[in-house]
Amino acid sequence: MHIDDPGRSPTLPAAACGTGNGFRMPVRVYYEDTDAAGVVYYANYLRFCERARTEWLRALGFEQQALLAAEGVGFVVRSVRADYLSPARLDDGLTVVSSLAGLRRASLDFRQEIMRDDERLFVAHVVLACVDWRRQRPVAIPAAMQQRFQTYAIPA
Repeated sequence: MHIDDPGRSPTLPAAACGTGNGFRMPVRVYYEDTDAAGVVYYANYLRFCERARTEWLRALGFEQQALLAAEGVGFVVRSVRADYLSPARLDDGLTVVSSLAGLRRASLDFRQEIMRDDERLFVAHVVLACVDWRRQRPVAIPAAMQQRFQTYAIPA
C-alpha cells in the first residue's frame, strides 16, 4: 500500500502534498481536451480533477492498485458538484488545486479548483466513498490512511 517513503513520490516532491494551500498539479491543455468550439470539453475538467486526486494519494504514499491488493478497498466518486466559471483553451497551462475539505469515517470531501495563473476557471466539490471492492459496500477508511489524511484536512 505504501511506497518506501510515504511522504514522497517518484514524480512529485513531498511539498506537493500540500498543507495550507492544497495539493497543486500542473496540467497542459492538448487538442484532444478541446471541443469543436476550441475550449476544454466540460467533462475533461473532471478528468483533470481525477488525475490530481490520484496523484495526491500517490504523493502521500498510497497507490490505488496496491491499496486494492493490500486492503481490498478503493475510492469511488459518490457525488460531484461542479461550477464552470471561464473556459480553458488549447495550450493553456493550468493548475489543479485539490484540498481535503472534509474527512469522515468512510468518505473524503474534496474541493478542487482549476486555475490559469490567478484566474479560477472551474470549482468542484467531490465526495469519495471508501468501498470494499469485492462487496461494493462502504467501509471505514483504513486507520493508517485516516491518520495520514488528518494532517491534510482543512480545519472546520
